[in-house]
Amino acid sequence: MKIFMTGASGYIGGTVADSLIKAGHSVAGLARAESSAAKLRVHGIEPLRGELSAHGIVRNAARDADAVINCADASDPFVVAAIVEGLAGSGKPFLHTSGSSVIGDKAAGSFSPKIHHEDTPAEPLPEKIQRVAVDRAVLASAALGVRSAVLCPSLIYGGGRGANPDSIQVPSLVRQAVKSGVPRYIGEGENIWSTVHIDDVAAAYLLALDGARAGSFFFIENGEASLKSIVESIARLLGGKRAPESWGIDEAVAEWGPQAAWFSLGGNSRVSAEKARKMLGWKPAGADLFYEIEQGWYRRQLEAGAYARR
Repeated sequence: MKIFMTGASGYIGGTVADSLIKAGHSVAGLARAESSAAKLRVHGIEPLRGELSAHGIVRNAARDADAVINCADASDPFVVAAIVEGLAGSGKPFLHTSGSSVIGDKAAGSFSPKIHHEDTPAEPLPEKIQRVAVDRAVLASAALGVRSAVLCPSLIYGGGRGANPDSIQVPSLVRQAVKSGVPRYIGEGENIWSTVHIDDVAAAYLLALDGARAGSFFFIENGEASLKSIVESIARLLGGKRAPESWGIDEAVAEWGPQAAWFSLGGNSRVSAEKARKMLGWKPAGADLFYEIEQGWYRRQLEAGAYARR
């Protein structure tokens, strides 16, 4: 298949593109600048020069492709509108990337027992309303003749296989610990995120490309961990010289910004991927999160100086 992607130079998009190419597909990726285009070429992706906001370029690329995968800004309604316009009436696949923070809370490190399935009633917090609205627009395009599906990964970890090989949450925690010398979690650190290896995420995309029904929504996870346990693993990565310490939400916001502090690192985001396992035949097999931190990808990155003080 000829697949058009946005976000092909990113962490998720780059790994998905690599998996698609290895599976025999050809991939064209939107590139804003020549520097981005050069990175795509290195990874076997055909660059298409243009901005996410270039409606005509995105629409026409979608129209000419056999399938479209959006791994760029999950909250951008305009790129979704352009893709849907290009695919309307075609029956072609359109996979859109969301994230499980859409059902997140602002617990500031406190525990929540709630686990979300795709049909669990949930009203998004104000900070997530636009992303949820974009997800719903993608799903609604099924009525316009688009085989649309939303993939909603949880906390992704492990080494990517594209131009941007590193994830977000774990490196943010490691960098803070390296910079300050003190690994830190927020509040009690008992907030929990579902987790999933980047290779398993890519595998889910390939399965959804072939088998997702129009208008489908899938959570993507393979286990869960409290943020305190993740930070304790990072402390072991750094030699165990300093025990992890709690941080108040104000200090966390000052370090990581409000979105990351409240949602990515301070909130709960617990989901079930039972639907993906049953409907797509998804069988995650990626390395364990704590193995990747202490012995795998994040240790190699640390030893290579990727998380050095800046």
